[in-house]
Amino acid sequence: MSSFQVRPATLRDAKAIAQIHTASATEAYRGLVPDDQLKSMSSVEKRQAYWREAIEYCEPQVQVAIDGDKIVGFVGFDRSRDEKSRPTTGEIWAIYAAPSHWGQGVGVTLWDAARDGLAEEGCTNVTAWVPLRNERALRFHEMAGFKREMSTAKTAVIGGIKIEEVRLKRPLN
Repeated sequence: MSSFQVRPATLRDAKAIAQIHTASATEAYRGLVPDDQLKSMSSVEKRQAYWREAIEYCEPQVQVAIDGDKIVGFVGFDRSRDEKSRPTTGEIWAIYAAPSHWGQGVGVTLWDAARDGLAEEGCTNVTAWVPLRNERALRFHEMAGFKREMSTAKTAVIGGIKIEEVRLKRPLN
């Protein structure tokens, strides 16, 4: 049983979410992406604006994990953005834990909350796009029951950086 609480994000949470997103991505991609490109991905201000808008319009739905009174992770989830997906397919748009809390169950707690939220929306399957070189994220999703769909591998441009991604999928139940 996790000691982390999960609740819907509020607009006040956008800065903490952006800071976690930036710190976690920087740590995850260190050594995989050149340092100068890593710095260009590290704009807390741009991420804060993105997450404020996501929270305000509930697209995606955003929930935060709390340890005491501190936000230590977040998940964004909604219907799949993939063009040909069924209306009953959900997607984890983003799931991040603060590097200081990696390996402590924050991700599992957030995944459980997203799974419950997607089930309430009537979803029967869930997908996530994960960079192929992010072994930690791939392991996490596979431990949560996701399977790689290698035929979906594509190059995405994130912050001007080309990253190979693959879609993972699992049934919600």
